[in-house]
Amino acid sequence: MENVKSKLLVTGGAGFIGSNLVRYLLGRGYGVINLDKLTYAGNLSSLDSLPCEKNYAFARGDICDAAFVNSVFDKFRPDAVLHLAAESHVDRSIDGPSDFIETNIKGTFTLLEAARRYCEAPDSGTARGFRFLHVSTDEVFGSLGDEGYFTETTPYDPRSPYSASKASSDHLVRAWGHTYGLPALITNCSNNYGPYQFPEKLIPHIILSALAERPLPVYGDGGNVRDWLFVSDHCRAITDVLERGEAGETYVIGGDSERRNIQVVRSVCEILDELRPRKNGEAHGALITFVKDRPGHDRRYAMDASKIRFQLGWSPEYSFEDGLRETVKWYLDNRNWSDAILSGDYRLSRIGLGD
Repeated sequence: MENVKSKLLVTGGAGFIGSNLVRYLLGRGYGVINLDKLTYAGNLSSLDSLPCEKNYAFARGDICDAAFVNSVFDKFRPDAVLHLAAESHVDRSIDGPSDFIETNIKGTFTLLEAARRYCEAPDSGTARGFRFLHVSTDEVFGSLGDEGYFTETTPYDPRSPYSASKASSDHLVRAWGHTYGLPALITNCSNNYGPYQFPEKLIPHIILSALAERPLPVYGDGGNVRDWLFVSDHCRAITDVLERGEAGETYVIGGDSERRNIQVVRSVCEILDELRPRKNGEAHGALITFVKDRPGHDRRYAMDASKIRFQLGWSPEYSFEDGLRETVKWYLDNRNWSDAILSGDYRLSRIGLGD
């Protein structure tokens, strides 16, 4: 890697947020080592045509494998870790929680121990300002009523196997910072959306189901509320925290875009009606189907991102309307990417009923 600001180890860099982040960091002049196991949601085709391939390296392996993780640190000697590798879909955690416990808790522990070993060694990254940035979720805070917002001081109240595993990993990161002095930071973000998102998530699931003339499933009454954050805005926020955040601190990141799920689905349908009308002339909204709710479905998430705004000067650049239109257009223009996924084991089928 030549003429780079710093070498950054990104875990989960072949996933949705990770692949977008790798592109963003390379464009900013960083060297990037992408550590990814390439599970079902990891896709190297999401990293085609990188901005600066000479400053990029890929290491395939499991963050639960201590020997492998230590070898990556020893070989590449990163200046920071951005930890995104995780099992991340609530529905999958309901049907199969063990993978979430293994990856999100044990994997984070293994990575923390490798980082601690690295920092405590002679001539370690600590002298160069090493940092460990753990990327987490708003779901660790539980569910809100009709009013109020999550902040950095909101008590944890996870409600699903996924959010419980992420809450556990957050606590581990804080403990390693407090006990061992590891220079760690945590971000908790709201729902991301944008290019390269695996189609089990709501927005790409609705887009691809509509294009396939399949029913568009809406859980329960469709009234569950999420704050939506365009992925490129999230990548900027992560980088701002890495560069200027204070070690030991937490930063919540939101898009200021609260929407009920049914609103999101209808908005996708309206954009598709304009850009890709149905052959039968009917509106895509006619495909909306209300289905049995997810067990334990949190009612509302909303973020107060005042801290990162005032301390680091970050704010979202994309409105939900602009980000959603760009997302729909990306999926329309990149059918080869999604078709390759849909030709495998994933078929847009319903999971997450705990059966």
